Amino acid sequence: MQNPVDWFEIYVQDMERACAFYTGVFQVKLERLDTPDIEMWGFPMAGDNYGATGALVRMPGFEPSGQGVIIYFKCEDCAAEAARAAEGGGSVVKPKFSIGKYGHIALVKDTEGNMIGLHSMN
Repeated sequence: MQNPVDWFEIYVQDMERACAFYTGVFQVKLERLDTPDIEMWGFPMAGDNYGATGALVRMPGFEPSGQGVIIYFKCEDCAAEAARAAEGGGSVVKPKFSIGKYGHIALVKDTEGNMIGLHSMN
């Protein structure tokens, strides 16, 4: 069975600020996606690799939310990404903690008020 998660979107109000936050925390390059009527900057995509991809989205009528679904980003050590989140204008909601044999997680808020999860095995 394949991973059923295919795509995610993180809604933002200030695209420049949000792009700076996510590129700083995860040290990746976001790419402008050619979409009509909405501004989208995609995370790195490789169709033949495991895992979902997604984008930051600024679209009228859709606002960031501190509630709802939490997306977990794979990390080498989630404490490092949590520290970069705080340095980049976000905040650490729950520092790195063990989830037993499934590794460790941390919860942070981005510069737009969205809560995201960080996951690592060590």
